[in-house]
Amino acid sequence: MKRSSRTLLLGASLGAAAAVVRARRHRPGGDDGDRWLVVTVNRAVADVYEGGPPPRPLDRFGDDLEVRVRPAPGDHGTELSARLRRPLPPGATSLPARLAGRDPRQEVRTALREAKALLEAGEVMLPDRPPTATGGTPAGKLVGLLGRRSGGEGVL
Repeated sequence: MKRSSRTLLLGASLGAAAAVVRARRHRPGGDDGDRWLVVTVNRAVADVYEGGPPPRPLDRFGDDLEVRVRPAPGDHGTELSARLRRPLPPGATSLPARLAGRDPRQEVRTALREAKALLEAGEVMLPDRPPTATGGTPAGKLVGLLGRRSGGEGVL
């Protein structure tokens, strides 16, 4: 690769990184910690939540969780929303905290996904571990690490 091409690629990468950082700092709505986390459930509003305790497994949070249910746009199911009521410590929602698995909202995301699965399918289905995830090869260890990290967020 020519030097000018490398310089151009480096400049473009730095510019993109700066744009991402700037966009994350100036999000509308304030702090990340008080955002609603939402899933769309393919059920009627009455089947999802009728007052009382929130659907399982969201009920394990008790009064620490605020739950909101409303019809999804276009009458395509129900939006199930949740957010923590307690204030989050500074840096709790940062990228390093998320990567280390210390983001308190991660448990809420997992509970929302499990609630969606229980309401739609009646059970929480988990993928089988690929055989390479337990192998001693470097690639198998990498797949295992990525699988453990994606389990808390639902994505790699």
